[in-house]
Order: sequence, then C-alpha cells, then structure tokens
Amino acid sequence: MPTSRTGRPPVRKAGRPAARAPRDHPVRRLYLRARKAWDRPLTAYYLILGGSLLITVLGLVMVYSASQITALQLSLPGSYFFRKQFLAALIGGALLFAASRMPVKLHRALAYPILAGAVFMMVLVQVPGIGLSVNGNQNWISLGGSFQIQPSEFGKLALVLWGADLLARKQERRLLTQWKHMLVPLVPAAFMLLGLIMLGGDMGTAIILTAILFGLLWLAGAPTRLFVGVLSVALAIGFVLIKTSPNRMSRLACIGATEPGPNDTCWQAVHGIYALASGGLFGSGLGASVEKWGQLPEAHTDFIFAITGEELGLAGTLSVLALFAALGYAGIRVAGRTEDPFVRYAAGGVTTWITAQAVINIGAVLGLLPIAGVPLPLFSYGGSALLPTMFAIGLLIAFAREDPAARAALAMRHPRFGRKRGAVRESARAAGPRRWNTMRRRASAARSSGER
Repeated sequence: MPTSRTGRPPVRKAGRPAARAPRDHPVRRLYLRARKAWDRPLTAYYLILGGSLLITVLGLVMVYSASQITALQLSLPGSYFFRKQFLAALIGGALLFAASRMPVKLHRALAYPILAGAVFMMVLVQVPGIGLSVNGNQNWISLGGSFQIQPSEFGKLALVLWGADLLARKQERRLLTQWKHMLVPLVPAAFMLLGLIMLGGDMGTAIILTAILFGLLWLAGAPTRLFVGVLSVALAIGFVLIKTSPNRMSRLACIGATEPGPNDTCWQAVHGIYALASGGLFGSGLGASVEKWGQLPEAHTDFIFAITGEELGLAGTLSVLALFAALGYAGIRVAGRTEDPFVRYAAGGVTTWITAQAVINIGAVLGLLPIAGVPLPLFSYGGSALLPTMFAIGLLIAFAREDPAARAALAMRHPRFGRKRGAVRESARAAGPRRWNTMRRRASAARSSGER
C-alpha cells in the first residue's frame, strides 16, 4: 500500500454522494393528476351531466329568490313562479333522460317531425286569437290558464337536429365540396325560421338562430368567402331591422350606460349594473337583494344573473360562468372526438346555441352588449326555454355515451343485471385500449377465468 511522506497511509477522500433523482413538485403532481383525470373517457359525460344539473338547481334557487316580490306585487303567492319553474324542470328532466337514452338513429328520425311541428306552431303564433303578445313581442301561444308556450324556442332545437341530419347525409354522399349543396336547403330553411320569428319582433331569438346557422356552416367546413358572404347578408338585414326600430336603437344606445338617461330609457341596464356592484365579493346574502323590490325589471328572467351577483357576489357569478365554461368545453370535446358526422354537427350546434345565448344574456347584464331579451339557459325563469334546452342537454349526454371508450368505462362501472363480469370485460376489451383503467383492473383483466 503506498504511503505518504509522513509514513502514514493516505487518507481517501470520500466520494461525492450519488445525485438523487429530482422529486416532482407538489404543484406538478397535482397538475399531472388533473390532466390525467381530464383525459379520461367519461370526463365529458360527467361535465355535461353534472354541470347542467348544477346550473338548473342553482337556477331554481335564484328564481325562487328573485321572483317572490314580483309575485306578491301581482297578488300571487310568493312561490308562484318557482312552482311553475319546478314543474317545467321535472318535465325537462324526463325529456333529458329520454333523449340521453335514445339511439342516434332515433334522434335523426325525429329531426323532420320536430322541424315541422316548430314551423306549424310559429305560424299559429301569427293567427289572430291564438297568438299572444308579451312585452311587445307576439311569440306566444296560450295553453289555457296561466300556461303559455313560445314556439320559437323549439325552433332552435329543430334547426340543430334537422341541420345536422341534412349536413351529415350530404357529407356521406360527398356533396359538401359544392357550395350550392352546402347552402341549399339549409340557409333558406333557416331564413324561413328567422322570418317567422321576426314577424313577432323577437330579435334576440333570431340572433341565437343565426349563431346556430353559422356554427353548422363552420363545422361543415364552409370556405371563408362563403362564410363571409352569408355573414354580410345577415349583418345587413340586422342593421336594417335595428335602424328601423326606435326600441332597438334605444337598446343599442344603452351599452355601457351609467345613468338611466332621458325618460329612463336605460333604467333596466343601469340597475342591472347597480345590482352587480352592490354584491361585492360574497354578496348580500340569499334573498337579501334590494334591486328585486321593483327597481330591476325582469329580475327573475332576463336579469337573473344581476340578482345572482347581488345576493351571491362575485363568487356566485364566477361559479355560474365556470359551469357554463365547463359545459361548453364538454360539448366541444364531444363534437371533436366523434367519427359520426351527425353527432359532430348536432353536438356543435347545441354547444353553439347554449354558449351564444349565455354570452348574449350575460353580456347584456354587464352592459357590454345590447339587451336582447333572451333568458340565461337552464337558469332563468321560463318553461318554454327550459324544455328544449334540457332535451338538447340529453342529446349531448347521449353522444358522450356513444364514444367507444366511454361505453366501455360505463360497462365496467355499471354492469347490467344478469351479465357476467367476464362478458363485460370482454366487451370492454374489444372496444380498444383503456388508459383510464387502474393497475388493479388491468391485472385482473389479464388473468384467465380459472386463475386465482
């Protein structure tokens, strides 16, 4: 052994400790878990189901809170509007369940009957003695007693289903490469529905129908020239309709208003801002709104979002916005991951409908858009708007269930009564790879039926 100059054996220097593998940061681990959960096949299914139910339940609570004073002022019981909305929600829940269980072929078969029924009812609206005028718009039909129906709300559902079926059949025949097949008869039929709606003076619903039309054309891959051309025609018609109506011009002038103005023309818009401003961070408390005591018109319908901001504060309004954002994302995900053209067009049309209507309603309450008189989907009071919207949500749920990976996941979690688990696993295995499975399920699926 070599020695040092002093005769002592050399002292060996301790080696550097082995470099440890860097630990994942807790925030990164949380991000990876959230991303893994976000990519699961059932994410869209649960977002649509849970988000729509939460919006509907919260809407029932806010309808009850916002409509009490209005009901008492009309010499009605305080829960009058809430009971009607709750009944509509029960019927809408049945429609949602039925639509979510229908096969895609049945949805396509219902497209033409729903369109014919919607057109027939919108024609009846213009018949004297049958159609009713509410707030200057003749878009209602009396069903007897205090129940009324607005056929134009069902026109949105009719355009989505019929337009999706039409475009899907043309895509299967490879006809969408020709502009005439892309426009005819979709655009003329949509303009017919718009004309029937505008005869009653309801421009807000017409704007939503126009948004659905452009959503379908965009999903069908309309070229930019064609898209811009149809948009220019729609804008020109809208400009003429607004310019020739003093009521619509006054609504346009109330964008960003901070004072009621002469003759209180901007009273509703300004008091909507007052309600939101007085809510603060967490609101004044459920039922403690001041603006609903006769200051804010349509507090339980078009401006229910303002009452939500006053009573639940910024936290409540952001929660509503988050629920609508999740619902919109889930609809886009369903439309983007399917191979069925009808499912893609119908899911995209429903998502465009709900998202555009929510943006227009909330934008009007915030003073960023003119007051269009459209309700907040699933949230505002109104059975005519709630029923077709819940049926449309049922469509999205049915489309989310049709995804092969989602169908396999549902089969593994909820095996049908009387079926063996082995058969369920075989059907799930045939559906393709399952990244959503846990390690325990993958191990059990790899064993044979006789292995312990």
